[in-house]
Amino acid sequence: MKLQLNGIQKSYGSKQVLKDCTFTFEKGKIYGLLGRNGAGKTTLFNCLTDEVTPDGGSALILDEGGGRPLAPEQVGYVFSTPVLPDFLTGYEFLRFYMDVNRDKVSPDRTIDDYFDLVNIDKEDRHRLIKGYSHGMKNKVQMLLFIVARPPVILLDEPLTSFDVVVALEIKQLLRELRQDHVIIFSTHILQLATDLCDEIAVLSDGRLRQVDSQTLKSGDFEAEIIGMLKDEEHHD
Repeated sequence: MKLQLNGIQKSYGSKQVLKDCTFTFEKGKIYGLLGRNGAGKTTLFNCLTDEVTPDGGSALILDEGGGRPLAPEQVGYVFSTPVLPDFLTGYEFLRFYMDVNRDKVSPDRTIDDYFDLVNIDKEDRHRLIKGYSHGMKNKVQMLLFIVARPPVILLDEPLTSFDVVVALEIKQLLRELRQDHVIIFSTHILQLATDLCDEIAVLSDGRLRQVDSQTLKSGDFEAEIIGMLKDEEHHD
C-alpha cells in the first residue's frame, strides 16, 4: 500500500502555503515531515484529513486493487494539542470509541489490553480525562488509531510533550505499528527524525522534497537539511 500525493495546493488569501506537494509514502516506513515553523506542515495534514479543502491536487491510496481517493476515515490524526472529551474517564471514552468502531476492533483485545499497550495505570483509566497530563492525553489519542487501524497515521509534533520514558515507549510502539500503516509525523527536531525515521520529507517553499535515506545516519544529514531549509521564504 502507498499514499500518493499529487500536486496538493492551498492558499490563505494571497499567501500560498502549499504550492505543489507531490510525494509517495509507502507502508512499512516511518516518515519524518521536516519544515520550519509556518512552512505548512499542519496545513498539509489538515488537507489530508478534510479539515480544510485543498485548492488543487489529490491524495490517493494505492494498493493491489488500484488507486482510489484517500477518505477521512482512512486517516488517524494525532493532534499536537489533544482534543478529547474531558467530561469522560479514559475508560468510558475508549469503550465508546470501540463501540463506534466495533467492525474494526480486534476481537482478541479488551479495553484493558489497549491501555496496557501504552502503559496507562489501572487507576488512571477510571479518572476523568480532564485530570490527565498532556502526555497521558496524547497516549489516549494514539490508542484511537490502534483501535481503528486506519491505513494512514499522521502525527503532529507527537513526542514533544512526553518525558524521556514515555517518549521511548511511544517510539517503540510506532516501530511495531509501521508494518501495517503509512506513518508520517511532523517535527522540527532533527535528532528525533534521525532516531526514529526510515525516510525524511522536507516541506520547503510549499513543496515536498525527499532526503536521500543514505544520508539519514551520516554526518552530512544536518547540513543537508539546513541547506534545504535556509532559503525558506514563509516562516515565523
